[in-house]
Order: sequence, then structure tokens, then C-alpha cells
Amino acid sequence: MQSYEERLTAPRSWWVIAALIGVACALMLLPLGTLPMLGGLIGGAALSAVAVSSYGSARIRVVGGALIAGDAKIPLSALGEAQALDADEALAWRTYKADARAYMLLRGYVRTAVRVEITDPEDPTPYAYLSTREPERLVSALASVRG
Repeated sequence: MQSYEERLTAPRSWWVIAALIGVACALMLLPLGTLPMLGGLIGGAALSAVAVSSYGSARIRVVGGALIAGDAKIPLSALGEAQALDADEALAWRTYKADARAYMLLRGYVRTAVRVEITDPEDPTPYAYLSTREPERLVSALASVRG
């Protein structure tokens, strides 16, 4: 049985932006003195780093008979065909081909994705769109676990 695990971490440039937000907060508080400026630097950088970290903490796992993607836990018995999407096809599925009922674990900074049909007749969700840096590996993990 092949398992799969991936964390959709935020790009490095976002961490630079978080540091720059701290600098901007420090500059706003500079007229109030050195201590408020340092507080603004530390507080602004820390809050923006927490925001970047929490957004980049989404995980995709295939384990224990389920596909766990973000907050969703989908049993493998409810999944149909999985399709790896290259950058162009992934863009199409998150824009004009998208279904409003679909579950989307979407990260704009990850260009490739996997589209997995959901076959549970009691679930109105037609498919799950999962941003992933390794779509072929995720598809093969799903196929090996189901088969």
C-alpha cells in the first residue's frame, strides 16, 4: 500500500512580505519612540508570519482508507477516477470549468492539481480539486490504495 503526504507550504516570497509588514509596522510607530517601534516590528512580523504559516499549513494525505485534504476527510470508497492536471488544465478547472459545488483545496501558488471524482450518491459534491506539486504521485497513490 502506497501512502501519500504533502504539505502545501507558502512560497518563500510570502515570508519576505511578512518581514516587510513588520518593518512597515515599525515605521508607523517610529514617531512614538524606540520601544513602540520595536513592538511594531516584532508584533507586525509575528502576526503576518502566523497568517502565512496557517495558510501554508494545508496538507493532503492518503492514509487509513481515506483521502484527507485540508479539513475534508473523504473515504476511498466514495472516490472515483483521479486525473492529474498540468498547469493549463488546472487553471481551466479552477476558472471556467469549475463547479460551485466542488470541494476545492486551492492554492494559487501551486500550478498543478488533481481532480478526483466523488461517487457517493448522497454527497452533492461532484469532485475534489486539490492543488498539489506532485499530481502524478497523488494519482498513483490513490490508484494503488483503491486497487
